[in-house]
Amino acid sequence: MFEPKAQNPALAALLIFIASAFIAGTTLFAKALGTETLGAPLSPFQISHGRFLFAFMAIATAVAVMRPPLSRPHWRLHIGRTLFGWGGVTLMFASVAFIPMSDATAISFLNPVFAMVLAIPLLKERVGPWRWSAAGIALIGAVILLRPTPDSFQPAAFLALGAAVIMGLELIIIKKLSGRESPFQILLVNNALGLGIATLAVLPVWQMPTLHQWMALVGIGLLMACAQACFVNAMARADASFVAPFSYATLIFAALYDFVGFDVIPDAISLSGAVIILSGALLLAWREGYNKSLKSKA
Repeated sequence: MFEPKAQNPALAALLIFIASAFIAGTTLFAKALGTETLGAPLSPFQISHGRFLFAFMAIATAVAVMRPPLSRPHWRLHIGRTLFGWGGVTLMFASVAFIPMSDATAISFLNPVFAMVLAIPLLKERVGPWRWSAAGIALIGAVILLRPTPDSFQPAAFLALGAAVIMGLELIIIKKLSGRESPFQILLVNNALGLGIATLAVLPVWQMPTLHQWMALVGIGLLMACAQACFVNAMARADASFVAPFSYATLIFAALYDFVGFDVIPDAISLSGAVIILSGALLLAWREGYNKSLKSKA
């Protein structure tokens, strides 16, 4: 029987902050692999396959060594979560090959907004004016980042936007799955299923990577495994509404890595769009925490 972790908000915040640095690192490697930085560009499907392959190897090794207790998985939820997770990360890896990492990361922060909207038909949740206001603010920021003028329009930003929608669906399934199984089991099953899906998808486009590309693929897998472990353990130690704002540090790390690795400096449009999206997302996270505190006092 799975025993919930003791609540530790400070540790949860630190884990989310570390996970943010790891996740931004995966987009840095994905951008290097999707451009000519390390050789002939690899398909997003192959980059996604490397992410699941090496993440699964790392997690399976940890499970074999630590031997945590495992229970019967809820297969339907796991399969749905993995399909959406694979689709979201593949679109995200595709987007960073064409637009700044900070833009793609900022757009991906719309996923809790889309999760809120999708929760209306899927979870029968009611959404009040505060939530709709937060969603509207964040979507305005996304429109700014799309740069909707003939001279600056970024079609590739729709890849990141699609990733945010799909990851919003993943969040809904994670919400159903949380508390039912141990973090180790969730990570193991997710990455095993993801590896199977990614392997089928990569077969038509697979090409032999260079040595440096192999190293980057390994890096993506290991960083994602570490990020997932930090994220799942953080969610088990604090409320989602508390830890969510700390995940926005990913945008800072993404901008920093993009500058160091590719000499990309966010312009005024990128900064303003990111700030507006973060404002909407933070308002949504604050309102979720406020509503939960009211329910606990009732």
